[in-house]
Amino acid sequence: MAQVTIRINGYAYTVGCEDGQEEHLEQMAAEIEQRIASIKAIGGQSGEARLLMLASLLLADELHDMREALANAAKPAKPDGERRARLRRVAARAEEIAADLLEG
Repeated sequence: MAQVTIRINGYAYTVGCEDGQEEHLEQMAAEIEQRIASIKAIGGQSGEARLLMLASLLLADELHDMREALANAAKPAKPDGERRARLRRVAARAEEIAADLLEG
């Protein structure tokens, strides 16, 4: 098992991870550090626990939004939308036929 020392908000934490996952763990720590920096930038610096809690809430909110977007993307198209698209295709084809008849 690998040991990685990450820094979050100026504090060093030694964390164990599977061999080969060190870079991934460092990237995750960087994501947390980025959220903490954004909280500090808007004047939200209070205690360490509060900063970590707010950073966690920001990450959880992003995860929620991504899951919701993924769920919406996986849903089949609504039948109304399919009918409208088909109707547009039929109308366009009808106009083509009418134009051909008028020219011929």
